[in-house]
Amino acid sequence: MKFTRYSKFNGLDVWSINLGDLMEGLSDSFLYSGYDDDYYWSRQQMPQDTSLDALRRALLQALMDQELLSRHQIQQMLAENDGKYEGSQLQEMLNQLIERLVEEGYLNLHEEPMTSPQRREMMGGNGEGRIEEPLPRNIKFEVTEKGLDFLGYKTLRNLLGSLGKSSVGRHETLHLATGVEAEAASKPYEFGDTINLDVNTTLLSAMQRALREEKEQAGRLRTQVFPLNLEYQDLHVHQCDYQSSCATVVMLDCSHSMILYGEDRFTPAKKVALALSHLIRTQYPGDSLKIVLFHDTAEELPLAKLATTQVGPYHTNTAEGLRLARRILQAQRKDMKQIVMVTDGKPTACFIEGAPTSVSAVRRHPAGTSTGVALGSNRRLYKNSMGGDPWVLAATFREVQACHKAGIMINTFMLASDYYLVEFVKQMTAMTNGKAYFANPANLSQFVLIDFLRRKKSKVK
Repeated sequence: MKFTRYSKFNGLDVWSINLGDLMEGLSDSFLYSGYDDDYYWSRQQMPQDTSLDALRRALLQALMDQELLSRHQIQQMLAENDGKYEGSQLQEMLNQLIERLVEEGYLNLHEEPMTSPQRREMMGGNGEGRIEEPLPRNIKFEVTEKGLDFLGYKTLRNLLGSLGKSSVGRHETLHLATGVEAEAASKPYEFGDTINLDVNTTLLSAMQRALREEKEQAGRLRTQVFPLNLEYQDLHVHQCDYQSSCATVVMLDCSHSMILYGEDRFTPAKKVALALSHLIRTQYPGDSLKIVLFHDTAEELPLAKLATTQVGPYHTNTAEGLRLARRILQAQRKDMKQIVMVTDGKPTACFIEGAPTSVSAVRRHPAGTSTGVALGSNRRLYKNSMGGDPWVLAATFREVQACHKAGIMINTFMLASDYYLVEFVKQMTAMTNGKAYFANPANLSQFVLIDFLRRKKSKVK
């Protein structure tokens, strides 16, 4: 006779776990910004650990934070396997969770090639056979675009929940245009209008025109029934509120100071970018959003690479970031153009054209240093960590003035409230009629979202 043995289940029902809540618990691990790296001594940027072991540790911590798994359950699962993790029920449970995340499209797994030491170890030997454990596969994980978009949705939902009821609509203006929703009296059709025909007004116009023609034709026998012909002049279309489009560039400061002073300021900035991306994609499909990182230089960053971006041992080249953002916005054919800059201090670096100018700059300002960069032999990077350098401020204000001439508004979100930053921020925002907010990592997302939604509801004349 066949017997079935039942034992007490000490683990966790993997298939009952809400993957959305789990992804939210993993957001800090996925958006790691290098907060624990010691740049002061090493001056080296440590790569993010994307191995399966790191993913399992993050999953385990998220399950414990959400009180889905207790330390007692973990110890009990390990005790059943003689205290070993390999082959335990805990390992199997974490592997099943990873499989679910991959199947749902939140994560991707890929195998990286072996390093040179591993390859030499496999090729080594004296010709004799040996027995040893197989080399472990170098499996890495990465967050997919769906996973990043979901993290943006979670952040946005939490922000809207904390702000109370919020009516998220499109950019309203005082102008009228043709569209799908009728918002005002219909108008005669003109070439280029959306053909959302107002049937009643069109037929009425055709009937009135036919009656006028019948009355004008003297001596013709008038009949009770006459043919109704539609002509171009009879066509009427509905009108709706004209909805403008907006191009936004989010400038993120990834200099060294963004993880100093006992707090991580860069991870909240990345969450802001993800939330804005989801909001624009779902509520404002006609808008565009670009990400620009600025440090010693500036670069445009694809949204898919935002999660793995970390802070490095860099200075703050605000001028170069504004220059790149302005070029991106000038290529956009939108009604409104704005820059959302998230930073925590004054600019401390700028580019100087020509070697002789950079040498004289260093002589005039002993605290500054001039270094060559890969962008060209005649373009050198001038840095002054003390801040307030006349060369750096002059270069920054030139780019601010260029943004003003291009019709670009700059909204600054300052993650510090030092007294010497206030005057600098006032000058920069006054040049472009923008706004400045002195926030902290805890309320940065709320400040950015409130400002964004307020501007979308503002009237454009």
